[in-house]
Amino acid sequence: MNLQLEGKLALVTGGSKGIGAAIARKLAEEGCETVIVGRNSDQLEAIAASIAADTGSRCHAEAADLSRSEAITDVAAKWAHVDILVNNAGAIPGGRLGDISEAAWREAWDLKVFGYINLTRALFDAMAKRGQGVVVNIIGAAAQIRDPSYICGVTGNAALTAFTMSLGSDSHRHGVRVVGVSPGPVATERLQQLLGAVESSAARPFGRAASPEEIAAAAVFLASPISGYTTGTVLMVDGGISARAAS
Repeated sequence: MNLQLEGKLALVTGGSKGIGAAIARKLAEEGCETVIVGRNSDQLEAIAASIAADTGSRCHAEAADLSRSEAITDVAAKWAHVDILVNNAGAIPGGRLGDISEAAWREAWDLKVFGYINLTRALFDAMAKRGQGVVVNIIGAAAQIRDPSYICGVTGNAALTAFTMSLGSDSHRHGVRVVGVSPGPVATERLQQLLGAVESSAARPFGRAASPEEIAAAAVFLASPISGYTTGTVLMVDGGISARAAS
């Protein structure tokens, strides 16, 4: 399927590894020029070079700490002409309410929750003035599963789900679409860090975690004109975990 993305400029945060790197690569394969943003410049440069070499599409590495407002301002000023914004950066720690300090809670939210909101705020007006653009928020199924042992992530993801649906319900007036993807378990280093040990995959849907490429495929499809009537919604890519939790 031709996703009609050739020539678009896409910015992907948290793009140096895992889901972010997979999304950037898939966008590049579809003909997008990409910008990957993250804190580790060496990792970013290596991934950007690999994506450019493998796909023939330009990929730029932009080192920035998106938990800082001034860094968001700088990135948004430099790349104000992006067609697609993929918010993906962030790692929220596991733990119950009494396990997580206020400082840890704020540090996690500064990057994932306020990072998403503030970068969207910084780029949305430029998209609206052009009458086109797409924001894709990579959120997480914790908002629906509501595991109290991951309460900081549950609450942050719930906020981003509401943010995506609220903004996306009205953004069509400006020609902009706002959508989300909420993955369940994904086979990344992040999953191993949260679990603390290798967990048996037998109890997981289809006997495995999702691959980063599966999440990337969903995100890139939603970002494409092929999905042009989709806004204000969050796609669950979790093997049905959240549907079972709701029942």
